[in-house]
Amino acid sequence: MSSTPSPVWSNRTIKWVDRRLPIFSMMHKELIVYPTPRNLNYWWNFGSLAGIALVILILTGIFLAMFYTPHEDMAFASIERIMREVNFGWLIRFIHMNAVSLFFLVVYIHIFRGMYYGSYKAPRELLWGIGVLIYLVMVGTAFLGYVLPWGQMSFWAATVITSLVTAIPVVGNDLAIWLWGGFSVDNDTLKRFFALHYLLPFVIFALVFLHLWALHTTKSNNPTGVEVKKPADTLPFHPYYTMKDAFGLGVALIVLCFFVFFYPNYFNHAINYVQADPMVTPEHIVPEWYFLPFYAILRAVPDKLGGVVLMFLAIAIWFILPLLDTSKTRSGRFRPIFKWFFWLLVADFVLLTYLGAMPAEGIYVTLGMWATGYYFFHFVVILPLLGWFEKPLPVPESISAAVTAGHEKEAAA
Repeated sequence: MSSTPSPVWSNRTIKWVDRRLPIFSMMHKELIVYPTPRNLNYWWNFGSLAGIALVILILTGIFLAMFYTPHEDMAFASIERIMREVNFGWLIRFIHMNAVSLFFLVVYIHIFRGMYYGSYKAPRELLWGIGVLIYLVMVGTAFLGYVLPWGQMSFWAATVITSLVTAIPVVGNDLAIWLWGGFSVDNDTLKRFFALHYLLPFVIFALVFLHLWALHTTKSNNPTGVEVKKPADTLPFHPYYTMKDAFGLGVALIVLCFFVFFYPNYFNHAINYVQADPMVTPEHIVPEWYFLPFYAILRAVPDKLGGVVLMFLAIAIWFILPLLDTSKTRSGRFRPIFKWFFWLLVADFVLLTYLGAMPAEGIYVTLGMWATGYYFFHFVVILPLLGWFEKPLPVPESISAAVTAGHEKEAAA
């Protein structure tokens, strides 16, 4: 494909700036005429939605930080002041709280879409790895933020989760003291958690920039998994996909506003509206819903160290997906057996989410063990074997050929 010619700017100011710092030319190249596979469907909207959710969280977080006090005696009261006395403080906090759930929801869909369509395969291994790293930093950032309201669930979740590092041989206890800033979760813990929670979103933003850089270098994957071979395979990003993304954004904002204005505390725990008390342990300590699958994996192993290791391996295994998947066919659309196992994995992930919210007793423990076992069995055994024994369907020669064939079938019908 020929290189994109530089635009000629009619506005004198833009022309003056662009001659010295070609930021407008770069935006024109990467956001306007950027060649995008012409067959992308709405599953590709969730990457841009994740970026917009991140911006919403950063902006609302900055405003909340202006009124929040990171002190164990005043943190809970400062949250109440934001809700009751700061102009529109309740709105900013509810947007921030629910945008976190939106962020994780669209990221989970984005990740599983990548798994289904093989977006982790060559030449996009680094692109995928950066995406997994973004998710890891997201998890850390969200956990730190959940501690800040200093309610009962916040305090005890911090106590339980940070205590897990004591299972690490030799350095575990020292690492826990370093995390706490003392010998228990207290005022020093809250201060460092606040500082890190404010910092890490900007780390995520930097990683997103690298993610986009890698994406625009290797180009987007598409539902067929066929690489771009000729200009007819692509469309300019604007207006075709900006309009598609705008529609997806509208739907996402409607959903977000529904929860913000009608069910703002739907994803919150009622006990977190009680100020933290180190002397009173809640009956059932549960993390936020987006942590529940990995919390269920943690509890599935009776050994503390084993549970911690498995919990981190459950995410770390995503890094090596390009090595585990031995199939030469990229897209799951042409892999009939893979489809069934993929949806079994999705169902297993949903089941783990449910089990993570249940008490660690009776049938829930047994189901958690089986669901955890299948989760790792899928990646370690099923995925490599499918590449050897599955017979994929014929893959189209090019993206444009697949699109044209689809239109021809519609015309014939």
